[in-house]
Amino acid sequence: MHVVRVILGDRSYDIEIGTSLEQIGVRLQGFGFGHKIAFITNPTVKRLYGQRVVDSLKAAGFLVLSIEIPDGEQYKTLDWANAIYSALLINGFDRKSALVAVGGGVIGDLTGFAAATFMRGVPYIQVPTTLLAMVDSSVGGKTGVNHAMGKNMIGAFYQPKKVLMDLSVLKSLPQEEFLAGMAEVIKYGAIWDASFFEYLEKKREEILALDPDALSYIIKRSCEIKAEVVSKDEHERGLRAILNFGHTVGHAIETAENYTIRHGEAAAIGMVYASKLAHKTGFCDASVPEKVEKLIKSYGLPTNLAALRRKPSVAELMGTMQIDKKAEGGKVKFVLPRKIGEVFVTAEWEEQKLRELIA
Repeated sequence: MHVVRVILGDRSYDIEIGTSLEQIGVRLQGFGFGHKIAFITNPTVKRLYGQRVVDSLKAAGFLVLSIEIPDGEQYKTLDWANAIYSALLINGFDRKSALVAVGGGVIGDLTGFAAATFMRGVPYIQVPTTLLAMVDSSVGGKTGVNHAMGKNMIGAFYQPKKVLMDLSVLKSLPQEEFLAGMAEVIKYGAIWDASFFEYLEKKREEILALDPDALSYIIKRSCEIKAEVVSKDEHERGLRAILNFGHTVGHAIETAENYTIRHGEAAAIGMVYASKLAHKTGFCDASVPEKVEKLIKSYGLPTNLAALRRKPSVAELMGTMQIDKKAEGGKVKFVLPRKIGEVFVTAEWEEQKLRELIA
């Protein structure tokens, strides 16, 4: 098992990579939680792993309340957060009661938001079951729900007490979901570590075959990079914004598609457009977008809007980007690469060039 520490003073916590679902209950002892725990998941994960999680929690002495959220980004809403609040109140949960999120990014984000806001904050644990959630949404404390006008527009920074990862669950993950998670893995190489980017190029076959050593390494390295960035800038006042590489266009695509496209797929397209925009505006040479697009394509991910069922218009995407939470004073910020492994955040980019790329 690998342990990656997220260093945030009294909010520091461990990411345990390679534990098992059967150890969840034991891992939560010693935190001083109350005896009631809410196990929050979706129907698919509950069917596959629910009994193992519940048995583990009960064996550790917890009284378990199971809460099911339908599967899909369209359910990451205030209405479903309210459903969680109601279930907790009906069952007498208090400030010492903990929530355990077992699932992908939707479950993690929604559970984290509920934990941050129920009784002004209760403890929660992340148990991600998708690659994307393992390397991205479960780490860093970003919680939230979507609004009809934009993704993650309502939320809070609220750190979990621990992140527990059982890598064996990835064997049951549909291939398209695994590939969507690889988009975020590729992002870490592109923004922070050129040698990691090269590793992803060279070890593609082993990674796609779910080789245990390769899988463990890419998750560990991704978590190390995110932990380092978050430890330096928890509330995204500067450095942490680089984690949004590909997400400006990506989030606009998700909103335009009414969240029917996977987050990783949208981010993959966004990374290609951001790289091409950087080249068009003279921030990097042509090899950067070429390498980014080639690696993304090699993992079976989309690289342009032609891959979408309904291609959104230039005006639609540009309009959605204007209300992105990364926009300040009417200016949309982009994360653009200088080279593989180095990016920067800027509001000084040429709108016409982006319009041409999207068109």
